Amino acid sequence: MKRFWVICLVMALAAPVLAQDPAQPARKKRVAILDFDYGTVSGAVQALFGTNVDVGKGIADLIVKHLVKDGTYTVVERKMLDKILAEQNFSNSDRANPATAAQIGKLLGVDAIIVGSITQFGSETKETKIGGGGGGWGGFGLGGFGKKKTKAIVTVDARVVDIDTGEILAVADGKGESKREGTSLLGGGGGWGGFGVGGVDFSSSNFEETILGEAVKASVEQLSTGLIGANAKLRARTVVVEGLVAHVAGDQVILNVGTKAGLKVGDQLSVERVTNEIKDPASGKVIRRMTSKLGVVQVIEADDVSAVAKIVSGSGFQVGDMVKTVTQ
Repeated sequence: MKRFWVICLVMALAAPVLAQDPAQPARKKRVAILDFDYGTVSGAVQALFGTNVDVGKGIADLIVKHLVKDGTYTVVERKMLDKILAEQNFSNSDRANPATAAQIGKLLGVDAIIVGSITQFGSETKETKIGGGGGGWGGFGLGGFGKKKTKAIVTVDARVVDIDTGEILAVADGKGESKREGTSLLGGGGGWGGFGVGGVDFSSSNFEETILGEAVKASVEQLSTGLIGANAKLRARTVVVEGLVAHVAGDQVILNVGTKAGLKVGDQLSVERVTNEIKDPASGKVIRRMTSKLGVVQVIEADDVSAVAKIVSGSGFQVGDMVKTVTQ
């Protein structure tokens, strides 16, 4: 009897330990962020900077930095995104198009893609102009926009798009208003030097110190918080890729599958050789293939229909060997 109670005590002490074993953490969901559309505020941008600066790229880059710093998502690198956009002849008019974005997302191997628009960029003031250009948007020119001091206001919105269906999974928005007022939205920056080729660096400390910079920062922070909160609405995609070895050269293996099948750089695939095919005796169709594993390869380069992989383990790979992976 004494032994029975000892066993019960041991089991009672052990149970909580077993229950507390942490489960494997789910991987971070992968997202890509397209440059925001700014067509409705292009007149304001032209008047502010004296030229058509790509503020949509500046907003997108700033959101990327916020999401990377937060760590909830894995965010696609800018270089990889630009490469895909160039290959697909992606135009600026497609920036806010969920259907086009979904296609880009598949090529990038992400779980969702984020598109957005800048709907307000400047000020609501409509005072008589002193200098600069621009009409009723309420702010104009590098030199100032009116006698009355005013605050800068920036409004942005974003949509999280499912890359398989083009469905909008979540929306987020942000509205930022500067704490200060002034007669120049670009004033107060302490030597802010303008913009680089292709867009404004909204993350620079000098720009953030301007009146407009305050509004940009506030709007992006609010929007990013909304995107982070939408994480639960995204699903981590499971991608099954199967193909064949098309060529072997030294320590590199060419595969007959690529990004269209869901393959991406960094994926590892098992290389297997078919040892037996089991056929249905009634129909004669192959119902199962028995294989033996030869090794593992890792993708280092991929296009639409093929991929280059390096050998991670194993040897003796031949043309026609099967490759497969199930990744998230």
